[in-house]
Amino acid sequence: MPISLITGATAGIGSAFARRLAADGFSLVITARDADRLEKCARDLRLRYGVGVEVLPADLATEHGLESVERRLRKDVDLLVNNAGFGLHGTFPESPIEDELRMLRVHCEAVLRLTHAALPGMLARGRGGVVNVSSVAGFFPTGTYSATKAYVTSFSESVAQGLGDSPVRVMALCPGFVRTEFHQRATLDVSGIPGFMWLSADRVVDEAMRDLAHGLRVSIPSKRYKALTALGRSIPAKLVRRVGQAVGVRR
Repeated sequence: MPISLITGATAGIGSAFARRLAADGFSLVITARDADRLEKCARDLRLRYGVGVEVLPADLATEHGLESVERRLRKDVDLLVNNAGFGLHGTFPESPIEDELRMLRVHCEAVLRLTHAALPGMLARGRGGVVNVSSVAGFFPTGTYSATKAYVTSFSESVAQGLGDSPVRVMALCPGFVRTEFHQRATLDVSGIPGFMWLSADRVVDEAMRDLAHGLRVSIPSKRYKALTALGRSIPAKLVRRVGQAVGVRR
């Protein structure tokens, strides 16, 4: 039975990945900061899908947390989903530097280190994959959150390019607005975002798994966001900033 490790697995896109992969017959290793919430998620997944679920509490903003997940990845994981992440209330440099550094570590250092820990075993076995959850925000310079997600996308594309014709796949998943608790946790005002811009987490994951199977290096769920990011890649920087502001959130 294949094994998937999912970071940030207790809510939103991470939880949707856990449900989808359990339904597909994966055993799971789920990780997040809240041990009690992890245990509850594990019980629900075991009961509903009859799969093995290993719980690994870890704060990826800490060295101890990163090292514990790295050690697990060096064993027998077939699919890594780097999903853990968060937003900040306030713009740079208004937000505390400690919060900015924490976001940088979770979004960038953790993605790099966990991918680095997982790939050697996958390459040795000749199978496996890594999904790094990025964001459409990475195509629009609207703050340090978008800057970290631009890194995740570029990093994933670069690693995938380096793997060449290997059967092991690395993909950046770049969703737009998804109905999760992400914005509420960051106290971001999304009241001005029109309904048609929102996606469900389950839809995002379904499209991601399809795109991974097809060997895509960047997955952008829905036609509307594919069009929006194509626009962001082709128009002048000044217009990109205006589009970013138009689809942004109030803090």
